Amino acid sequence: MSAPPATSAPARARETFWNLPNSVTMLRVAVVPVLLLLPLALDKRGSAIIAICFIVAAVTDVIDGWLARRGQQVTSIGKLLDPLADKLLVSTALIVLLAVGYIPAWAAWMVVVIVGRELAVTGLRSVAAAGGQVMAASGLAKTKTLSQNIAIGALLFHYTTLGLPAHAIGMVFLGIATALTLGSGYLYFAQYFRGRGAAGAGEGG
Repeated sequence: MSAPPATSAPARARETFWNLPNSVTMLRVAVVPVLLLLPLALDKRGSAIIAICFIVAAVTDVIDGWLARRGQQVTSIGKLLDPLADKLLVSTALIVLLAVGYIPAWAAWMVVVIVGRELAVTGLRSVAAAGGQVMAASGLAKTKTLSQNIAIGALLFHYTTLGLPAHAIGMVFLGIATALTLGSGYLYFAQYFRGRGAAGAGEGG
């Protein structure tokens, strides 16, 4: 009896990757080069356009997850791309804001803390996943993400917008986001080492 025709692995991978949720995630990645144009658009109109692009990209973080769950299209590549797109978007925005002076030099340490935490937690979650430990996002981490997005959006507007002092609002939320970044980062590491300790106790028993 002849064997059934083999399905090409690359074809299956393409079908899995280009679903609607992952396409929305890739739109978030596509905004990253737009952020790099900020040094060329430092007037009020240019800053507003880039701010709106960032806000739209940040909103897609909620949309792609909802689409994946609703359509039962949660994929391994999607689980990798979603947090990677978030961290790439936030890190690029903060670095560019610092480079053009929208974040003052005295606040550079906040950018270092936020970007450093994102890299550290990404690495930690990868190590945990390799060991079979799932580390779900905490409520504090989600609040941190919201604060970061508000801070970056306001700082990108920079100028007074709709009668509101966008830059001042952005700096306040950047301070809040930095505090939440440290707190949620600590919780991730505590969760990891608790899980490691429980696994060790189970093996020893």
